[in-house]
Amino acid sequence: MHRTILLAGSALIFAGAALGQSASPFASDGEARQALAEALEERAAAEDRSRRLEREADAAESEAERAARQSAALAARIQQAEAGIAAARARMALLDEERSELRETLGREQQPLIRLTAALQQFSRRPVALSLLRPGEISDIVYLRAILHNAVPAVEANTAGLRGQITRAATLREETAQTTGALQAEERALAERQVELADIESARRLAAREAGTAADREAERALALAEQARDLDGLVEELEGAATLRQRLAALPGPELRPGSNSGNAPAAPTAAATTADRSAPRPYVLPVTGRTVAGFGASQGAGLSQGLTLAPIAGAQVIAPAEGRVGFAGSYRGFGRIVIIEHEGGWTSLITGLARLDVRTGQELVGGAPLGIAGPGNPQITLELRRDGEPVNPLLYTR
Repeated sequence: MHRTILLAGSALIFAGAALGQSASPFASDGEARQALAEALEERAAAEDRSRRLEREADAAESEAERAARQSAALAARIQQAEAGIAAARARMALLDEERSELRETLGREQQPLIRLTAALQQFSRRPVALSLLRPGEISDIVYLRAILHNAVPAVEANTAGLRGQITRAATLREETAQTTGALQAEERALAERQVELADIESARRLAAREAGTAADREAERALALAEQARDLDGLVEELEGAATLRQRLAALPGPELRPGSNSGNAPAAPTAAATTADRSAPRPYVLPVTGRTVAGFGASQGAGLSQGLTLAPIAGAQVIAPAEGRVGFAGSYRGFGRIVIIEHEGGWTSLITGLARLDVRTGQELVGGAPLGIAGPGNPQITLELRRDGEPVNPLLYTR
């Protein structure tokens, strides 16, 4: 019987030692669980968005619109895989933490059993034949066997919890293996979709380059404006003014065949309903990357309050257009990395900063969810600002 107990104690020791421990990227279990929930929600939203864009691509009448929506659908699929990777990493952190806690619990609860097995082993080293030479110890042996007979069931009962914890440890190892497999599958899907998107975007850029003379001139004007702007706010204001002027010019009526046929009246002012429609927020509006929020709208910063959201995606994350619009500026800007300013209808503007690579050009018309570029390596941060007539507003009020 005592050998059985010794083997059980050894198994417990080795099982506890087998539980590894790794550093968690999260400050607490609560933060990891929140990150897991957010990543799963973002993954589902990206999947829904990709399906919608794929349906719109199938229904598109022109080849250009179809290609644009296919690119946006692939970008959504990429973000779906990125969110899946983030979810798997959060799940791994939770499993590692639970394994670490279980390892500590096993270490504490093994100590009494180790002492008991050591004592029993010491008693068992004296052979019965040797004890026959000392008859006084025969009664001791009988007494010891009686103790063992009664102690073994008690030991088995007291170690039931430990056996359950060892079973849980085995379950954790299986769950870790499954999560690792899911992570690898998401990484493979991400790589495949990135290749598909790169092929489509390469073809689109070649087509745009062939007919890009006017776009090149506009890009040069935007770069010159960026050099003259006193700061990023000034650049956004200048571009918003140019966008407003462009929209007013586009809204002017065409030439009249017979002047005065409208009783000499000036063009009618927009109705209140039209003005309200023009000023409605761009919808649908989505965040440009999947990832946790590290600074919310109005958060205290070194230079004042935050005018947007700062998001922390995975390295090299896909960045997309929050809503349809026109690229007012795309390029590097001092202190902000590569930035994109998108002009939406009704005086709305989106500013996205912190990109490591740009895949759009100034003057390009975008569908919602169109790929803008990618985030940087390491621990990138992407900032989104949404403005209405130059005034910053909280983007989360309009996202879904």
